[in-house]
Amino acid sequence: MAKRKNKPGVVPSSGNVFSDLGLSHAEEKQTKVRLAVAINQVIQGRKLSQTAAARRLSVNQPKVSALSNYQLEGFSVERLMNFLTALDRDVDIVIRPKSQKIGRIAVIAA
Repeated sequence: MAKRKNKPGVVPSSGNVFSDLGLSHAEEKQTKVRLAVAINQVIQGRKLSQTAAARRLSVNQPKVSALSNYQLEGFSVERLMNFLTALDRDVDIVIRPKSQKIGRIAVIAA
């Protein structure tokens, strides 16, 4: 068996896959995904159909389908936070001095 000459090294993650991939607006994308995960967990936990979830969120069923498939281009962070409050969840935003070299945005679902 031949050995690889140019074996790639392991690169540690920054904690944001979108940033690691060099995508623009990585922090916003990460925030949207984390909010969508929380929304989808509530919907699944309550065993809501997409139609019932759409009524609760005041959107149409295709929007809930897009959300469940993490197609988030048409959703703002604010809108996703409003969906969580419509699902009886509190959303807290905490602002504090940065803890790293650069500021960051973190979404934590409890």
